[in-house]
Amino acid sequence: MKLFYLILFFTAGFFNTSNFNFKNENMTDAEIERFNYQLNEVKEVIDAGPQYNKKIAFLVDMRIKSGKNRFFVYDLVNNKILDQGLVAHGSGSETRVGGELKFSNEPNSNCTALGRYSIEKCYKGIFGKAYRLSGLDQTNSNALKRAIVLHHYSAVPEEEQEYYISRSHGCPMVSEQFFKRIEKLIDGSKSKIVLDIYY
Repeated sequence: MKLFYLILFFTAGFFNTSNFNFKNENMTDAEIERFNYQLNEVKEVIDAGPQYNKKIAFLVDMRIKSGKNRFFVYDLVNNKILDQGLVAHGSGSETRVGGELKFSNEPNSNCTALGRYSIEKCYKGIFGKAYRLSGLDQTNSNALKRAIVLHHYSAVPEEEQEYYISRSHGCPMVSEQFFKRIEKLIDGSKSKIVLDIYY
């Protein structure tokens, strides 16, 4: 009987993981593959800590051009994207090679830092309402020290475009309209939402 329950446990675990493979006809195969890989990484972090929101996660694919939607609001329960928008990367991440970015955790680098973040309390700064970000990985451990925050900026357009959008000092910077939509989710959450920035 013990063997039966052991097999049942492992089978259930396998199917729970496999159900997490996300598909979207608006994304390329490469984008979906990266997304699914990161999704599993995010799920591991969320499952490991009771302080994290288990229903919603934010994922940002920095390999997608900044003029295209690359900030995704993901429903972990129903396995679908709820919303998406444009997001700027740091000016220090530019390499002068089209489509290629570099990343850094160093203070004053003006670079985007890859990794998973915990969205912390909001405050009012020079861009208005913003959310502090706490880095959960070695690649973004200086986020609080660098004042890397999630904020909006009027120069970030709402709609996709063929051109690159304005850049930040390393913060994930979104449009005012998109910020209004995600702030409702953040403020309405009793637990911390995980944001994953990957490449």
